[in-house]
Amino acid sequence: MTAVREIWTHGRRIERICYVLGLVLIASGAFHFAVFFVRGGPWEGPVSWRKPTTFGLSFGLTLIAVAWVASYLKLSERTRVLALGVFAADCFVEVGGITLQAWRHVPSHIDMQGSFNTGVSMTLAVGGAILVLVLGRLAFAAFRGDPGQVPSMRLALRAGFATLMIGLLSGAAMIARGTSEAKTGHQQQAYQDLGYLKLVHGISLHGVLVLPTLAWALTLTSWPEEKRTRTVGLAASAYGVAIAAALVFDLATM
Repeated sequence: MTAVREIWTHGRRIERICYVLGLVLIASGAFHFAVFFVRGGPWEGPVSWRKPTTFGLSFGLTLIAVAWVASYLKLSERTRVLALGVFAADCFVEVGGITLQAWRHVPSHIDMQGSFNTGVSMTLAVGGAILVLVLGRLAFAAFRGDPGQVPSMRLALRAGFATLMIGLLSGAAMIARGTSEAKTGHQQQAYQDLGYLKLVHGISLHGVLVLPTLAWALTLTSWPEEKRTRTVGLAASAYGVAIAAALVFDLATM
């Protein structure tokens, strides 16, 4: 607990704000799981309580993780505040739009029926593009590296951001396919095909939390840096295998 508490006390103001906002999103996801438990209804499908639940939990964890790993990146303070501020706002827009549509009992993504629903869907799509740009900037900083960084954490950051970009690109591919089908008049087919990369998307998004957390935890041991780096490398390889297996499964069950 002391090591975790130090992350908060030593964190920059923008990082602590993101930690709090991430917890708010996680609480939102947990609340909507309780709503599902009480009110019932389908868990799968374009209209369900699953979406505000899983998106709240996922975006909350990702916001906290990105804010934390960004503390290891060599960035100007202006770039750091701008990137994390835009990312946090975008997380709330994404979860907010999905949650709004869940309470309205209509699909949140690729719903082109009516001007309001189209506006929400397009806002979520634009928000996804902004996520790619912001996280791409942080990934660039991770791969550029910092000479003062220990090798195990440097490797974990690079591998973590690589998996995160795979998650973002797989999400963009799902939205692109669904939007294309919806615009050609195949709305129901678009809903069915929207999650065709769901497993690889979900797994790859959280490598940016899992791998740097492992590297950080290893610094609390008495292991030499060479052994820590080797362990992170093995974990990154295993994570890559898991993503590849998820991709094969998703494509096989299309």
